[in-house]
Amino acid sequence: MPTIDTILNQTLAGQRLQVDDIITLFESDQIEKMGHAANQIMLRKHPEPITTFVVGRNINYTNVCDVYCRFCAFYRAPGSEEGYVLPDETIFAKIQETIDVGGTEILMQGGTNPNLSFSYYTDLLRGIKQRFPEITMHSFSPAEIRKMQTVSDGLSLEEVVRQLHEAGLDSLPGGGAEILDNRTRRKISRLKGTWEDWIEVMSTAHRIGMNTTATMVIGFGESMEERALHLTRIRDSQDICLANGYDSTGYLAFIPWTFQPDNTNMKREKATPEEYLKTLAISRLALDNIDNFQSSWVTMGPEIGKLSLSYGCNDFGSTMIEENVVSAAGTTHKVNIELILKLIRECGKIPAQRNTRYELLKVYDESDAVARDFMMQN
Repeated sequence: MPTIDTILNQTLAGQRLQVDDIITLFESDQIEKMGHAANQIMLRKHPEPITTFVVGRNINYTNVCDVYCRFCAFYRAPGSEEGYVLPDETIFAKIQETIDVGGTEILMQGGTNPNLSFSYYTDLLRGIKQRFPEITMHSFSPAEIRKMQTVSDGLSLEEVVRQLHEAGLDSLPGGGAEILDNRTRRKISRLKGTWEDWIEVMSTAHRIGMNTTATMVIGFGESMEERALHLTRIRDSQDICLANGYDSTGYLAFIPWTFQPDNTNMKREKATPEEYLKTLAISRLALDNIDNFQSSWVTMGPEIGKLSLSYGCNDFGSTMIEENVVSAAGTTHKVNIELILKLIRECGKIPAQRNTRYELLKVYDESDAVARDFMMQN
């Protein structure tokens, strides 16, 4: 079996990690070595000392869900007195508040609500874009897309995604990936669909020209092999997108985080910050065809988020003006723009606001919180 040093040196020399290599890294405790190598790979892709973030808001439009994931503390079953669907006007008001503070992205997610028709989503998206044409709708997980197909009166998956895109859906977030292996998926979320279902939604979006992101959640009791397979399955999906010349760059970013067990029906010990940092570093080394890695400060907290910038991350994620799903599981880390700027600067980096496509909007002056406009035409 190759040593950790051999695997890392081969990776730095441009060789692609294989499943056995990734398993070996996950089984190792040499976290700092892996972090150092991941940081070198990140710097090759992002040589400028800039760490980006997006000003965005989570809007959980409904909490009604018929998938019943064991690890979710947010959902309410259909018929529950605690179930809700936000009125359109409430959603519009939340978007206006986001724009008013310089926000550019809406991450709209909810449950797989069987009581909402497909036209609910397309009408809502059109209403949003008519009022706020400048906002980027980075919304709906693959599980939600699958539910939309179920209630769409026989539309194909591609037609569902195409109609959503035409109505105003700009890109898909990578939620619901958890672990892309069916043994663990059956254990934690039997009704949510297979890993193949998740990949098919993302591949369909890529094929019609939409960008997406990808995620991984560790700490469900999955094997190291399953973690490795998760990474290679995303990498293979990205390979297909890039090889076929779609009008899409596929997965714009990868975001790993740890399962938050509090208030859920699945009691496990939380994965440690060290396990998160190791997973982040290995992911950066394995996913050689994805450029951007987001820090998961929502689950890990600002200080670990800061440390992640030396373990492969080039991006601090979203300001998350509102977040209900993770906070329902007892994790309530909130970060405002001023603290993001402070944390990034403490790492010796220059903070910059980006949009969903990772285009720079503002690069912040080193001396204060006043940003200079980034001249994108240059």
